[in-house]
Amino acid sequence: MERDSILKRLTILDFLAVDLQLYLDSNPDDKNAIRKYNSIINEADGLREQYENLYSPLYGFRSYSKRDEFNWTDDPWPWDMDFNFEIGGKS
Repeated sequence: MERDSILKRLTILDFLAVDLQLYLDSNPDDKNAIRKYNSIINEADGLREQYENLYSPLYGFRSYSKRDEFNWTDDPWPWDMDFNFEIGGKS
């Protein structure tokens, strides 16, 4: 999976997780929603790990440094224009 594809999928999964979390705040006994939430979190965790193994850390505060040095500054940061992508099929 390419960098932008992983980031787009993570954006979708993070949105779904927040949306389901809000739903679960008022429906904490909905077992289907809990299963879906856990599935989304699990997929997102896997994609984050895949991205960080292939490219660079996504977060400065919760990403592992895979090398002997802290490499958070090696690539564009999420707020840099070079890091951003468009959702909706355009690149």
